[in-house]
Amino acid sequence: MAPGVSRAAPTASAPASPSPGDSPAEAAGPLERGLAVLRLVAEATHPLRPGDLARATGLARSTVDRITATLTHLDYLRTVGRDLVPAPRLMEFGNAYLHASGMSRALRPSLERLARALDESVSAIVLDGCDARIVGTAVPPGRMIPLGFRVGDLLPAERCAAGAVLAAGWQPDTYEAWRARRAADPLDENFPAVPARRAAVPPERTETDFAAWTAAADAHGWALDDQLVAPGLVALAVPVRDPDGRPVCAISALAHTSRHSGDELREYALATMTEAAGRIADALYGASEEAVVPPAAPAYTDAKPELGPSFLQALARGLAVLTALGRQRGGLTLAEAAEAAGLSYPSTRRNLLTLRQLGYAEQSGRRYLPSPRVLELGYARLSTLTLADIAQPHLTALAGRVRESASLAVLDGAEVHYVSRAAAEQITSARIAPGTRLPAYATSMGRVLLADLPGAERLERIDASRPRALTPHTLTSRHALAAELDRVAREGHALVEQELEAGLRSLAVPVRDRSGRAVGAVNIALHAGPEPPEHTRDALLPALRACAARIESDLAVTFTDTPVQTG
Repeated sequence: MAPGVSRAAPTASAPASPSPGDSPAEAAGPLERGLAVLRLVAEATHPLRPGDLARATGLARSTVDRITATLTHLDYLRTVGRDLVPAPRLMEFGNAYLHASGMSRALRPSLERLARALDESVSAIVLDGCDARIVGTAVPPGRMIPLGFRVGDLLPAERCAAGAVLAAGWQPDTYEAWRARRAADPLDENFPAVPARRAAVPPERTETDFAAWTAAADAHGWALDDQLVAPGLVALAVPVRDPDGRPVCAISALAHTSRHSGDELREYALATMTEAAGRIADALYGASEEAVVPPAAPAYTDAKPELGPSFLQALARGLAVLTALGRQRGGLTLAEAAEAAGLSYPSTRRNLLTLRQLGYAEQSGRRYLPSPRVLELGYARLSTLTLADIAQPHLTALAGRVRESASLAVLDGAEVHYVSRAAAEQITSARIAPGTRLPAYATSMGRVLLADLPGAERLERIDASRPRALTPHTLTSRHALAAELDRVAREGHALVEQELEAGLRSLAVPVRDRSGRAVGAVNIALHAGPEPPEHTRDALLPALRACAARIESDLAVTFTDTPVQTG
């Protein structure tokens, strides 16, 4: 088995009947195998290579190569040397679920308010088959060691209070799946978010205890987990109910036993949590709500003419359908999904049936929407990325292309703070490490970031920095700096010639979030040689802007509903 891979790949099921114009080889199989590869790469604790995936899945190496070539072309996977790693775009599937289900809009404000009120970490959890999937989190501000899980983490239902709350609605087939899962994994080794059990618990004891716990949770309207999910942790969960009274989500507060015992947490938090659950139910089912929809993902584009046999059309089409389901709150009808994905009706239908069979899509009446299971495709891992993490591979590619050092910085008061860097191996390379702080007024990245601020705030930051001449070329007058920032704002880039240090030239452009706000800046720093600064600008600006655009694309999918994490 490949290193770091704990779960076996799902076995292939019989493909649906192909439609006219599709070969038998382009039926359900490629989509199923492609999703299995995505999951393996996403869940692995170490980077994987195609050979690892061939061994883990039992697929032919040639098949794996076609799958990974397609996924790399679609930017769901990226290569680092010979290794395959998840790319931020993989979060599209999880975002599609969060938007189609309404969870993204309903959860965030209430969870953040609840975390502040309780001064404890809180989570929102839904059922994913017979287990519990984290779909929202919030931590109290200022906590140095916040507890909790990541969005996308999967927990055994019988080991968390939320599982007891949600299992009140289980049907007999869910219990059967739960028993089979426990028999196959008695030590919970396939749940990396929780510590594995030291010894297996007799099945009959677990089922009896869980049934009693679930019944009590249903009767009382809450459940308490006292160090079941992990030693030293207690959790209280309450249900969020739909208009028919069924638990559709659980809100859980997690505390360390050094802060609260189980009974103390219940006494302290229950009323506040019940109120928060009511607000979330109103946001999910209230008649006056407005659906918030993510920007439309591009419809399916056939890359077969460009890539030839290495491009699996069936896999790309299936993933386009899955992403399209997040376009609208409540999901899409078959006809709407076909239009959104840019595919034929028969092709879309076949892919929807396959996605539903694999557990990645659900059907509600005539509408299809992604299931919580799509969060297993790397969401927990990728949701922890920061601006620096996202920028680093793009900076490395830029530095390799232009053979000059590239950096990314954020604005902190009147200074720029370097958070990511790729150095070029040259005698004249600038030696600046992440963590370095420099005055914003005398740097290209600082001017790009200052130029994005309202005029009055620009001047306040300039005044706060008390500009002084660092070299004979440094602009220091308030009027000159204000005029320069106006120019930078108009032209979208800053070129600084030997103002920070003699012999140093720097060119920078902004990096913007989905709202258009500059959250960082990327630059190229090089020796100011005999050629004029304008030559550097003309030669390097296109590559610099392309790098910023790639970073922005990753930011848009990583921080769809949350502010960009800069550190």
